[in-house]
Formats: sequence, structure tokens, C-alpha cells
Amino acid sequence: MGNILNLNNSKTRWNASYEVLQGESCKRRRLSSNSCEDKARLIPLLPDEITIQILARVPRIYYLNLKLVCRAWKATLVSSELFSVRKGLGTMEEWLYILTKVKDDKLLWYALDPLSRRWQRLPPMPKVGFEDETKKGLISFPLRMWSMMGSSIRIVDVIMSWLGRRDALDWMPFCGCSIGAVDGCIYALGGFSRASAMKSVWQYDPIKNSWAEASSMSVGRAYSKTGILNNKLYVVGGVTRGRGGLSPLQSAEVYDPHTGMWSQLPSMPFARAQVLPTAFLADLLKPIATGMASYRGRLFVPQSLYCWPFFVDVGGEVYDPNINSWLEMPIGMGEGWPARQAGTKLSVTVNDDLYALDPSNSLDSAKIKIYDYEGDTWKVAAVDVPIHDFTDSESPYLLAGLLGKLHVITKDANHNITVLQADMQHEHARSVFSQSILSSPDNSITEDAESSAQSQGEFWKVLATRSGRSAELVNCQSLKI
Repeated sequence: MGNILNLNNSKTRWNASYEVLQGESCKRRRLSSNSCEDKARLIPLLPDEITIQILARVPRIYYLNLKLVCRAWKATLVSSELFSVRKGLGTMEEWLYILTKVKDDKLLWYALDPLSRRWQRLPPMPKVGFEDETKKGLISFPLRMWSMMGSSIRIVDVIMSWLGRRDALDWMPFCGCSIGAVDGCIYALGGFSRASAMKSVWQYDPIKNSWAEASSMSVGRAYSKTGILNNKLYVVGGVTRGRGGLSPLQSAEVYDPHTGMWSQLPSMPFARAQVLPTAFLADLLKPIATGMASYRGRLFVPQSLYCWPFFVDVGGEVYDPNINSWLEMPIGMGEGWPARQAGTKLSVTVNDDLYALDPSNSLDSAKIKIYDYEGDTWKVAAVDVPIHDFTDSESPYLLAGLLGKLHVITKDANHNITVLQADMQHEHARSVFSQSILSSPDNSITEDAESSAQSQGEFWKVLATRSGRSAELVNCQSLKI
């Protein structure tokens, strides 16, 4: 019996020891599992959902450094989930993107965070692959390369310099490309490669901070005009290369970023160009689109007749997406639209108002004009815009809408790129000033209006600056993500 009792006691002690060992093993497994889970999380001991909520509240200007933490953080910071949370929280940010041209015609993009007033350089635009077309030197092109006038670059200087360089377009990537921004991305469309107009389209995604090729246009274009309507990217006109050299385009097409597809639109009629009195003038004067503005749910395209080096304004045409057709532009709008060098007409729509800048040959005397839709006329909205008359500048200013305010991008006396913002703190002065001008039959500035504006302080203020040196302004876009 004693042996039996000893055996039972031994079994009891063994079972107890086994249970203790099993418990310790389970505990270690639980701890090991928790440790693995913590290592997989963005922040240990914190659910990823909470971490994403935290990151969504961090200003975007810091994302570039946060991507260096680890691969998991980088993947999260470029994920659509994070930016969907930002949209839901109302922490989306609107930045200004400026394209510049530096030495050797190299294009550089810079982004400005208007809140921190800090700049961030974008990755370089991709190298353009030459399209499979026969190479032809520009030296053989006839002098009637008038079709390049759609550029913001001064055409006379460009043509004369290119005529002396047979392979000029071989080393000028994205020369003549057009820029548009839609659905949170920037698009670079067409341009020249080996003296041929390209169909290619490149997309910059600010979330991924990278360039990628998008669907190509139906036809190669350079110096075309772009506009945004109903969250779609429209492109009209431009030039392409024909048998006799460069020829203008009347065609138009639209890109849907959600489907990634291009669709054809009715071509611009250029109705006024069809009523020239003689065949000689019809062959001599070529119609071109000199600008585009998205305004009141339609696309307004000013047009000109061109014969190097002269431009003749012929009003313009309006595309209405509701009827998928072109209409004639209101006479006062077309005739009064301020023109920039090479006949291009720059404008921007801010809070449903259409603005343009009327340059001047004298320093610090440019004017901002606003289009009066009811009266079909352009009215002065601001005077003494500090635009310096740089005779060597191809594009001395740009216009942008940012944070619901009008902005002018130019270069100051020290050649720094300067972003000027219309100071809405002086809205009362602006209202009195504008109403006085709008009520003036000759569109003049009354002394009461000018003194009222001056009494409220400066209308323009410097939002940000950066060193520009020899950089030329090419384009600007605003994106909110």
C-alpha cells in the first residue's frame, strides 16, 4: 500500500509540474505573439488605425522626412488610406507648384506650402523617349514657323535662335509642353522631341512624390492650351509637324482621370478666320488659340491670327459641355482680354471671378483686371502690381488661385521668385475701390477710390520668396490633397 501511495504522489507532483510548465510555455507564446504584433505595428503598442489618425494630422511638409523612418512608414505615408483620412478630418492642404526653366533649358518644379512658407523641390521630370519619327533639322523649316506663337516664350527670339541650331529640339526635353492639374495630380502634355510634336502625357502624383506615364493624347501637340472643367482635363489647339513644317491644330480632346481615357471633342471652328477677304490673307494669317479659362461652367478660348511677328486678336470661342459645341465669345471679353508677350492671354478664375493681368512697359504699373460678365467688359480691380519689366525675361509673371485668393508670381529686383498675395484683410478697401471703378463709365480710377484703397493699407503682400537667379517662370498650378 505504501508503494501505491508513493506512486500516486509522484503522479500528482508530475501533473502539477507539467501544468506549470505548460502555463509558462503558453505565457511565453502569448508574449512572443504580442512582441511580433508590436514589431509589425507602425508604433509599438498602438493600433495602426490610431497611428494613421495621428499622421493624418501632421502637416504634409514633414512627410518627406517621416518617410525615412522605415519602409512601413513610407508605405503608409504614400497610401490612399492616409489621404482619405485627411480628407475626412478636413486636414487637406493646398500647395502652389511652380515650374521654372534654368540653365540649358532644364525644367525644375518647386512646391510651396503657404502655411509654413517653406519650399520643397520636386523630383525631376522624366527623360522623354524620342518618338519614332524621322529626324529633321529646324534649319530646313521655312521662316513661317509662325505656329510657335502659342508659347509664353517670346517667339521671335526662339525662332531666330533655333534656326541657327540644327538639333535644338534634340536636347530640349518637354519643350513646348502644356501643364494642367486635375484630381490631385499635375500633368505635362506633349511638347517637342526631335522636332516632332509628342502625344505623351506624364503625371506627377504629390502623394507618391513621383512621375509616371499616363495615357497618350490622340495627336501630338506642342504649345496647346489646357483647362479644367467638371474634374476633367481639356486640351485644345497647339501645333504639330506636317509635311511643310509646323501647322496649327483646331482639334480638342478631354481626359478623364478616373477612367484614364481621352475622348475627342468638336474642333474649334475659328469662325472669324473663315471670313478673311482674300485667299492671300487666309494663307498668310493663321488662326491660333492664345489662352484658355474655365469660367461659369464653360471653357473660354481667346484666339488670334498670326503672321510672324505680328498678332491680330479675333475674339475667341467658348466650349459648352452641356451641348458639346463651340459658341462665339462675347465681343467685349475677347477684345478686352489683356495679352502677354507673344500674344498669349493669361488668366485665372478665383471664387468664380475671372482675373487677368494687364502688363505695362513701365515699372510697377501693371493692373489686375476682372471680367464683368453682365456688362461684357474688363474692369480694373487693382493697380500698381509690382511686376518688374525684365527685358530678358521670357515670362515675367504668372497668375494663380490659392486658398481662395488671387496670387501673382513674379521676380523682384533681386531676381528672387516672389509670390504676391492679394491681401483680403483689406477687403473693404478693395470693395470700395472696385465699386468706384465699376461705376465709372470710362473705366477710370477716381481719386476717392484710390485714396480709400491706400488708406486701408497695401493691397499686395509677399507670401514667400526663394532664390531665382537666372530661372525663368514657366507655369504654376495649385493642388489640394
